[in-house]
Amino acid sequence: MLDRLKVLERNVDILNDFRNKYSLEDLEEREIEWALRYGLFESIQIVIDLSCHIVSKYNLGNPSNYADCINILYKEKYITSELAQTLKSMVGLRNILVHEYISVDVEKIYSLLDFISDFKLFVESIKNYLNDE
Repeated sequence: MLDRLKVLERNVDILNDFRNKYSLEDLEEREIEWALRYGLFESIQIVIDLSCHIVSKYNLGNPSNYADCINILYKEKYITSELAQTLKSMVGLRNILVHEYISVDVEKIYSLLDFISDFKLFVESIKNYLNDE
């Protein structure tokens, strides 16, 4: 799981660079939009994987969906309420990216770049729970 954590940290740097390099208007180019979609999708999926892994590893509960994993981490004080809310929104976006990719609002995707720091907060919040793997 530490390898996924490292990928997430790398993705945060790439997404920050993306934000500095491209504007919303640049997403009219399909390749640029695709790069953002994939970068966000992969990062969100890593958050989901790590969250569910911690819930399972420490027997914190029986989540019925990905958002439940985030809720359990909050309930057990692994992450803050604010971070949990943001991450659950991202899980919702991940589901849209996977299942309703044609109707995704590009402006909404681009606005998620404002929350890249939340990925870093997640890394810092859970890093210690993965150190022994």
